[in-house]
Amino acid sequence: MVSNRFIAGPALALATLGLSACGGQQNATRDQVRAVGSSTVYPFAKAVAESLAKSDATIKAPIIESTGTGAGMKLFCAGVGPQHPDIEDASRRMKKSEFDECVKNGVKEIVEIQVGLDGVAFAEGTNGPGIPLTPADVYKALAKAPFGKPNTAKTWKDVNPALPDEPILVYGPPSTSGTRDALKELILTKGCETDPAMTALKDSDKSKHDAICGEVREDGAYVDSGENDNLIVQKIEANPKAIGIFGFSYLEENRDRLKGLTMAGVTPTYETITNFAYPGARPLYIYVKKAHIKAIPGLQAYVNEWAKLWSKGGVLAKAGMVVAPDDVLAASAKAASELPVLDGSQLK
Repeated sequence: MVSNRFIAGPALALATLGLSACGGQQNATRDQVRAVGSSTVYPFAKAVAESLAKSDATIKAPIIESTGTGAGMKLFCAGVGPQHPDIEDASRRMKKSEFDECVKNGVKEIVEIQVGLDGVAFAEGTNGPGIPLTPADVYKALAKAPFGKPNTAKTWKDVNPALPDEPILVYGPPSTSGTRDALKELILTKGCETDPAMTALKDSDKSKHDAICGEVREDGAYVDSGENDNLIVQKIEANPKAIGIFGFSYLEENRDRLKGLTMAGVTPTYETITNFAYPGARPLYIYVKKAHIKAIPGLQAYVNEWAKLWSKGGVLAKAGMVVAPDDVLAASAKAASELPVLDGSQLK
């Protein structure tokens, strides 16, 4: 990972003013694109950056940083100017609260582009027992207070008598990760709401509902493994009784070392993620500051490069990304070209 250059003094102030101006016509003091965000999107963003650098020697390779979606949003929304990132890579859609924070800090023209699909995959080593999971089982195993009561489950059998009498040990993403957000939204909350009382609680006390349904236990059964998904792969490969949670692309890259676990009877595959049959399927995005397009050299070219590489059989598909359906690809290609500004009212 390449470190970002820091710019101080009058030059920074001038560049910031230039970027803040309509169209950003003035020359910026940063001469290469900087993207932050999702560890899941990171390898794809890096592949696009490398492709652009090879195809156009006049453009410096973009700086890509794996910070996690949530942490990346904070950096992205902090302001306009060369000291702030141009792009946010996200393994979930931007939240309304994040959009509002962007606007408050002067980031008022944001372009949203869906670049592909991914899935929140559950996997174990090739010698693992092959535990068949459901959202309810995962929720009961990993929630800090399942259905409002302290989590006392030690083994998978404690969660569901039909599961193996093996200790619950799950390596997963931190709270700053979009994968963690997707885990909460797509799996934990669905498991939580198998109890009608929890569904009702969502209407009567949303904050309490979110805490009961989304907070993960902190007693060692769930191990926060940081933003390095490769570390999770190594951990579960070394321990056949452990389960890992990460983006589907990492499972696909390591099929010789890992095996995917079914979720509600569905195996994570390209097909089940594309048609959303797999419960953990999710879209992947990049967010672009329109004010930086003309000010940062190579930014529009980098956005265009994504559109060149996300097709079926393309570079990103070969790298493990699940290609979006044709209608989504067409809409994304149009967004990459025309750069429509995101309407915050569409967000949750």
